[in-house]
Amino acid sequence: MMLAPPVFAFGKHKQQVVNPVEQQEVIHLDITKNENEQSASGEVQKKNNDWVQKDIIRDNVDTEFSIFDNLLDTDKDSEHPFKIEEESLFGRIYKKKLERTSIPSFLLKDELTFKYKKGPIDKVQFYGAYQGNLGFGFEGADYDTDYGFGFMEAGVVGDFKDRNTDFKLQLNFKPGENRTYLQGLVTDAYIMSTHIPHHKVIIGNSRNQVGFEGGMGSYVLPFATRSQISRTFGNTRALGVRVVGDYDLIDYSLALNSSDRFFKEFFPGAEFTGWVNFKPLGKTDGKYGTLVIGGGLNAGHNDTSYTVGGAYASYRYKKFMANFEYAIADGYNGTYRSTDKAEGFYTTLAYRITQKLHILARYDQFDPNRDIADNNRREYSVGLNYFIKGQALRLILNYVFCDNEDTEDSHRIILGTQIVL
Repeated sequence: MMLAPPVFAFGKHKQQVVNPVEQQEVIHLDITKNENEQSASGEVQKKNNDWVQKDIIRDNVDTEFSIFDNLLDTDKDSEHPFKIEEESLFGRIYKKKLERTSIPSFLLKDELTFKYKKGPIDKVQFYGAYQGNLGFGFEGADYDTDYGFGFMEAGVVGDFKDRNTDFKLQLNFKPGENRTYLQGLVTDAYIMSTHIPHHKVIIGNSRNQVGFEGGMGSYVLPFATRSQISRTFGNTRALGVRVVGDYDLIDYSLALNSSDRFFKEFFPGAEFTGWVNFKPLGKTDGKYGTLVIGGGLNAGHNDTSYTVGGAYASYRYKKFMANFEYAIADGYNGTYRSTDKAEGFYTTLAYRITQKLHILARYDQFDPNRDIADNNRREYSVGLNYFIKGQALRLILNYVFCDNEDTEDSHRIILGTQIVL
């Protein structure tokens, strides 16, 4: 085969030999095709992985305080095929891109955030949240249908002019058991300082980190209900001082509180709540996934002494997540107090089929009293979450089979709707 010589140019005189047309076209088209295919393939792959990378969450600290971090963010970018009048509230909500599912998102964040030029407060954000669950229960020959509230809340967060002091006030409108309506009305009411790098100092009534899921915010729970150890030992607030530290490889929450719950007594006793998470992959930017290994203790006195210890491990890689949590109690002070020696654990597997559709399964075992034999309660749960607008607008479908050693087994189907404004 003859190779065509290159083009030579000297001053104004040029000597040129043109390659055969067939050879030029073949070489040119092959190179262009390969480059285009590689470029297109790379762009598609990058686009497919972007939403997974952006939705990485490391720990409860990132979730719980994200509302303060994102107080000034807006979601005005839109690429929708339908032309909707942007002046209308519905149009603005429809066009908002709320895609992250690992942190709370708010439909009316822009509309309910206000900035002040005068006074000590720089800006505030109002919000409301509602989750309603329609349940279908089957226990033997019995069948029942009920509708309950997962949560029904409203609140405000804001920061002061110094930019290192924030506050939060949240009201709970869901009636509770063993307390008056007013006793359960105020949940979060605290001042938070971020003057110390990597730290938050919280003074007031705030969420108590009893267990990992027990200390997790309600808006990002994977299922409609918490696990048995979480809803029995945790999901409480306490009045006191809490210090939260957050680094790449470790985070912790240490609190000295009153052992009171729901403002029933002034100071019935003191309690300590501590939790530490180690994050060995914290400096890899999610390249190898995120690994969390943690443990903690809740101990105090309210009429009687109580102690709850726990351990937790989770691993997330791209679209996959698996976790395990164990807790043991010698008396506990959750939504109600008990002197029972209880113990339990759960494990969850989850997979994000698409950015909006997640599937998950959980095995949950609980022994309400270790001094009594054959009374374990096991829950087998499977679920689907469909995120229309992130956690701000979410549909929930759960099926739960309850295998009880001391009572009749039961089945339950839960249809939930979550709205966060």
